[in-house]
Amino acid sequence: MAISATSPPVAVESNCPPTLVRGLTLLDAILLLVGGVIGSSIFLTAKDIAGPLPHPVLFLLVWVLGAAISLCACFAFAELGTMFPDCGGQYVYMREAYGDLPAFLYGWMMFSVGNGGSIAALAVGSAAYLGGIVPAISQEHVVLSVAGMALTRAQVVALIMIAVVTWINVAGLRRGALLQNVATWAKFGAMAAFVILGFAIGKGDWHHFTAGASHGLSLGVSSGQLLSAFGVALIAVFWAYDGWVYIGWVAGEMKDPRRDVPLAMFLGVMIVGVIYVAMNMTYLYALPISEIVKHETIAHAAAVALFSPAAAVWLSALVAVSCFGAMACAILGSPRIYFAMARDGLFFPRMAKVHPKWRTPAFALIGQGIWAGVLTLSGRYDQLYTYVMFGMVLSYTLTVVGLFVLRWKRPDIPRAYRCTGYPWLPGIYVLIGTAWTLNTIFTRPTESLAGTIIVLLGVPGYLYWKRSARKVVE
Repeated sequence: MAISATSPPVAVESNCPPTLVRGLTLLDAILLLVGGVIGSSIFLTAKDIAGPLPHPVLFLLVWVLGAAISLCACFAFAELGTMFPDCGGQYVYMREAYGDLPAFLYGWMMFSVGNGGSIAALAVGSAAYLGGIVPAISQEHVVLSVAGMALTRAQVVALIMIAVVTWINVAGLRRGALLQNVATWAKFGAMAAFVILGFAIGKGDWHHFTAGASHGLSLGVSSGQLLSAFGVALIAVFWAYDGWVYIGWVAGEMKDPRRDVPLAMFLGVMIVGVIYVAMNMTYLYALPISEIVKHETIAHAAAVALFSPAAAVWLSALVAVSCFGAMACAILGSPRIYFAMARDGLFFPRMAKVHPKWRTPAFALIGQGIWAGVLTLSGRYDQLYTYVMFGMVLSYTLTVVGLFVLRWKRPDIPRAYRCTGYPWLPGIYVLIGTAWTLNTIFTRPTESLAGTIIVLLGVPGYLYWKRSARKVVE
């Protein structure tokens, strides 16, 4: 119906509640994925991989395999993202496939530990590595000690980081995107310098790439042993690749989600894979595989071997920037899950509010910041995150299964992109994810049980919010 020149559209618009802004470009989304995935793990996981796979070829191949497996899931998530180009991502996909309760428990897990613990760990990690450059803010300096719990200067700096980044994101989507973009580009530059200078002027040795393992696994082992070794190594690799789901969380604020969600996922994971292989090639150039397996902080050891002990300071700055960038990405993306939950009446109602001036999910951002601050003060974030890691991989697997469910339940929903290799590639991911989850349950029963309890603690909250939402409708 046409609107006449005398119609008062402004008055109508003024009565509408504020909505989120579709302001994220394809480049923003790619940088969000890459910056969110690359945190501290690439600087720490080499030992966990070189242990079960002490051969140069296999040591590098597992990173390629990790990217390939992640892409199998990305293909499925990309189709789901074009079906439901809204905020919340995986929460929305699980809600549509399985109903409210499984979706809520996923969101509860991410709020209580998954994202809250990750933000706390990255903030403290960034502050701790900054302490290697500025000793005055190191973890060695205790500000306050109460009942056996110590508050360090690094934790104080971490709290300030969380507060500042949260406020920047509250004050506007573009401000938050600009911050995470700058942090990610700084991370790119520092890692590129490490790789290029390492090969150009570093005191490494190309023979490290061709020398066979001096002990343990070799290329001549049985297929069963090789499969088992890859399975163990992939635990660390999956952790390192975790974070590509951020794209779905912010789809409701992307300018063209039906086009950009698949592209951002594919290009982002490919870029991460190239960076990971390049970094591990640099480690291997610096140290033989038999030495890599001895070092917890492989990046530090490689920098010392390639350059000099003085390089440790520069390396600390690189890790600090990397952790800060990953934290900024998590703070930007995560609240969109809680916003979607609250909008469905399944979380704190204020978290569904959009700020009238800045058009951001301000209360979801602030709530997340407060909880991440509590976890930072508790010092328990790493342990809690370990508990729910198996639940997070299980949620990825269930979401990929959800693609099969929705192909059957809702075949008529428009799909701008259809999963590449369906049903085989998503089926492969389901098999691998299921095997990984079952292996974790059997090998780490205590952590798995603790994670299950954390997730189930959300059930009373679900019942409360569900009942409250029903009363509002009535």
